[in-house]
Amino acid sequence: MTAMRADTARRIRLLAWVLVPLVVLLFAAANIHLVYVAVTSQPDCVPHLKDPGGDGQFRAARSAC
Repeated sequence: MTAMRADTARRIRLLAWVLVPLVVLLFAAANIHLVYVAVTSQPDCVPHLKDPGGDGQFRAARSAC
């Protein structure tokens, strides 16, 4: 029984040494992609009210168009 437990423990440690770096790498890659998209994208102007709106209407705080 002891040999089986040692073998199982070895497999679990190996799996952890493989999976943890993969998860960290995936997390880092997703964040790098998020920053890249945020920096390189420029949203187009959308139609909005130029004058102060009435009830239930919104306008841009500072229009870039």
